[in-house]
Amino acid sequence: MALSVREHMPDSSRADILEAAAHCFMERGYAATSIDDVARRLGATKGRIYHHYPSKSDLFADVFRFGMDMNYRAIEPFRHSGEKAGKRWRGMALVHVVQMITTRQFQRVVWEGVEMHLRGATTPEQRTVFAELIERRSQYSDIFRDLLAEAREDGDMVFENLGITNQLVFITLNSPIFWYSPRAGETDRDIEDIARQIVGFAMHGLGIRKGNP
Repeated sequence: MALSVREHMPDSSRADILEAAAHCFMERGYAATSIDDVARRLGATKGRIYHHYPSKSDLFADVFRFGMDMNYRAIEPFRHSGEKAGKRWRGMALVHVVQMITTRQFQRVVWEGVEMHLRGATTPEQRTVFAELIERRSQYSDIFRDLLAEAREDGDMVFENLGITNQLVFITLNSPIFWYSPRAGETDRDIEDIARQIVGFAMHGLGIRKGNP
């Protein structure tokens, strides 16, 4: 299962702010969210937030950054496991989907940040920061892409264009940020089962051969 926000960040005060902000941005979007909204969600004054973040855009960028940091940490053990590429890809894909579910509020901010950047809906000051964040996200995607290429060379996956395939696979793996909602009594095993089904669907599209990962 994914680690909690506090397990990823020792600074509990900042972690609480990021958690509250992520929920607000997910529910309202960047443009409609104010520092007042975040403070109300947090049950604190605006001063507590401004102590850490001078502006809403700085706060949004840090939520984006933290969402990506959690993703990198989640896949790290599988990335360097020493297994064949196809098996490493499957392990990374499973924990990635769990991240999309358990840290959905942060992942929606990542998605909105990408959309804002692509639409040019950022200020000149934001563009440099957003460009760096988008590059970090692209590097994350490339980790999966490189494993797909290696697995195809091993003969464990069958597909045509590598770039198109990686994009289509990520649409599938990221999909819970749009449709998932928690259910009463849901357990870690339930979430892992959802992840297993999503990754299984993606693997069929990758032409996984019987008996391979």
